[in-house]
Amino acid sequence: MHTSLISPQTVELVSRLTGQNLRKEDITPPVLFLAGLVTVLLGVIHADGTVSAEETQRLRTIFTELIPANNSLRQFVMPMVKSVREQQVYKKLTALLALTSCFSEEEKLLLISFGYQMSAADGTIDEREKQYLTIIADRLGVNARFLSVLEASFSNQAISDTAALAELHSLLDPAQFQSLDSMFVRAASHIIEHLPAKPKHKTNQKQSVSSYQELKKFQEYRQQLNALCEKLGLTLQNGIDRNVLSPTLAEEVTKVSQRLQSPCFRVAVVGEFSKGKSTLLNALLGEEIQPVRDIPCSGNVTILKYGSQRRVICRYHNGREEEISPAQYQEKASISEQAAYGSYADEIAKSEIAEIVFEHPELELCRNGVEIIDSPGLNEQAERTLVTQQVLKTTDAVIFLTHAQNALTEKERELLLYLKKELNYGNKEGASNIFMVVNFFDLLRREESRQQVRKRVETIVTSQNLIAGENRIHFISAQSALEAILAGNENDDYLKSFQGFTDSIEKFLTVERGAIALQQSAAGIKQIINTGCDELTQYREILEGKLTVSQGDKAKIFEQMAEVSGRDVKIKLLANELREESVEEAIESWNEWVEGLGERLMAKSHRWTSEHGHIMSQDKLTKDYADQFVRDITEEIDDWGNQKVQSILKQNMGVLDSQIGEDIDAIRQEFQQFDQQLSTSLVAQFNNLATAGSLGGFGASGRGIASSINPNIGSDESLGVGLGLGALVGAGLLFFTGLGFIGVILGGLAAGAGGGFGFSFLDGDAVKDQIKQKVCELGVEKFDESAQSIFEKVQERIITVFDDRADANSGAMSKAISLWENLLEQQEKRDRQNQAECESQKVWLADKRRELEQVKNQIETILNQSAR
Repeated sequence: MHTSLISPQTVELVSRLTGQNLRKEDITPPVLFLAGLVTVLLGVIHADGTVSAEETQRLRTIFTELIPANNSLRQFVMPMVKSVREQQVYKKLTALLALTSCFSEEEKLLLISFGYQMSAADGTIDEREKQYLTIIADRLGVNARFLSVLEASFSNQAISDTAALAELHSLLDPAQFQSLDSMFVRAASHIIEHLPAKPKHKTNQKQSVSSYQELKKFQEYRQQLNALCEKLGLTLQNGIDRNVLSPTLAEEVTKVSQRLQSPCFRVAVVGEFSKGKSTLLNALLGEEIQPVRDIPCSGNVTILKYGSQRRVICRYHNGREEEISPAQYQEKASISEQAAYGSYADEIAKSEIAEIVFEHPELELCRNGVEIIDSPGLNEQAERTLVTQQVLKTTDAVIFLTHAQNALTEKERELLLYLKKELNYGNKEGASNIFMVVNFFDLLRREESRQQVRKRVETIVTSQNLIAGENRIHFISAQSALEAILAGNENDDYLKSFQGFTDSIEKFLTVERGAIALQQSAAGIKQIINTGCDELTQYREILEGKLTVSQGDKAKIFEQMAEVSGRDVKIKLLANELREESVEEAIESWNEWVEGLGERLMAKSHRWTSEHGHIMSQDKLTKDYADQFVRDITEEIDDWGNQKVQSILKQNMGVLDSQIGEDIDAIRQEFQQFDQQLSTSLVAQFNNLATAGSLGGFGASGRGIASSINPNIGSDESLGVGLGLGALVGAGLLFFTGLGFIGVILGGLAAGAGGGFGFSFLDGDAVKDQIKQKVCELGVEKFDESAQSIFEKVQERIITVFDDRADANSGAMSKAISLWENLLEQQEKRDRQNQAECESQKVWLADKRRELEQVKNQIETILNQSAR
């Protein structure tokens, strides 16, 4: 709808119909459509000179279904009906043309469709009603072929022109109206439900979107590496059983193997509602699996993964799991329509479902090591947004969807900035793991419009440095691609565009994620082998008498092991002490921050804006302000976390890091003294184990031992830029989910005005200021109720930082003790052996070293093959 074409005559006409003194900015698409709809429906009702009870009931039903009870537009229905009837506007064609002058082809067709439905309300379509609709349709430029289809549809007659029926389905597809308002989506859905089903093309056998050859190769290399881990594990275990090699080596190999066996890649589909997430997933999978609806749909995280058999597993927050049927999946994966429209936020808040896992043996992408996560939409409900934020922490790539007809709105740009921050660890560079998908590109019928959208999206992404890398922006139609897949139409242009998108995802996962992960895993395995070789060399020198651990050395080693254990205990005690100090300092800072929160938010409210007016769209105006309130309070708490909490952590963690650094250096110096005295390689073994721990690959997120040897946890890089505390606010603002709070805010304002707003006589800015104030008051009140629980989450994160650091240090200490123990066991083993046994051991050592070198060479072969 081109609202810029609204004329002064249209403003005057709508003002007269509503009984309100409106301005141009008050005339929103829903208001105009409602005025046009009332006019057409009353024209049909009065065309035959009689008004039947069925027609009156149909009129009520239409407006009840299209406009929810909590929508402010509902209050203008009866005034419009009364004015149109009394002024007989439906007889004035010029008036209807004025109301529809900025309507698109689809919107005009939707209007006429309701006219035909009304004409059939009493069972038959009267000739005079048909003539009325024909005249209006002709003046509006609606194709006569569609009129025949509509007439046949609502009078239960056979339709001969199936091509026109298919095109009618396409033009009235609810997706066409998603960028306008939910009322249009409901209206289109209403008509589509009453039309005969869309004619289906003869489909061939389902074909995959892509063969994913590169992913298949990558999985082969991953499996080969894992097989080498198993082979290496047997060799190491043999040495451990003989008390020659450290048990730590087998433990490290097991960790790498577990990472190699775990699902390699996780791809999350993210975006606001009605951008086609579910349809995109269906197209990716080449099968209509995900429920598709024209309102917010995904209520829980759904994980699509490979399984030997098709099954759906529902996991609950209490740990319970159950296998459910596909029919139950369609129900559980969605939220109810009432909750989707914002009427029942509690449905989402009280959901017992943690996630739903959909396993399938024929999902080609998932078969090749990819898990696809259908996340709840961002910016729909606070609870679903929080769920999505948790999903982002474990993803390799994010597919961000936007609608071609309203690409990259202001809210979406904010979401992209958030994604960039979360996925890029706060770095200012563009995120290389975000793929921008502009969906519904087929709805742009003019090439000029397509070029404009391309330029807009590319300009925004480039100017704000949101995304980095090649082939990160794609313009597609997921629905058209899916239809082409199901029909086996490989030459379809939209399918080719979609395959270009999937190819870019595959290349990213294999080259920019997979290759690095392979190299990291391979490097970790090689470091374990290096340590094993050093220990074998150490034992050989003991056997040959080149290295002897004397009784005095043994006593000193026992002293060192006791000292290392003592250092570990001291670090744990220091970590606990600093942790408590950090929590106390955070509490004090929190209380200071909370004290002036209300005033700061009220000051920020002066910057809030909305495209909605205070007369026709009070609920949407209030929703916009509430969204901006949540955004501001989120920024406030994130700023507090980034500045105050980070400062506290950096200071206290600096103290802990300093002590850990001293301890690690002391251990290294003791190793060096033994290396110099006995010609051992304890320092090298220690460093190799540390590196192996940090190079596990495939999503290993722990700091490993490397951070213990080179502690830097007090830096911005190790702590992360911010602790993500703002997301916790959403849990404390359940009051602001959906639209239920709007009635409270507006009701409070109405009570203050003596029972009614009197918006016609109040200055618009004054009304907006009142709404802003009420939003701030209720928001801060609700935040205060949850402040304690929010801070408890902050406290948990502070505790986790110190506990993780202490655990990492304990890991380093354990490895140091393991090296001392191994040296002692090797010497004791030699002391018990005679010369013949020593010679036999030397042969065994040569065999084990050869086995380790073979594994290392095979790793190099795999890496060379994967790099081709």
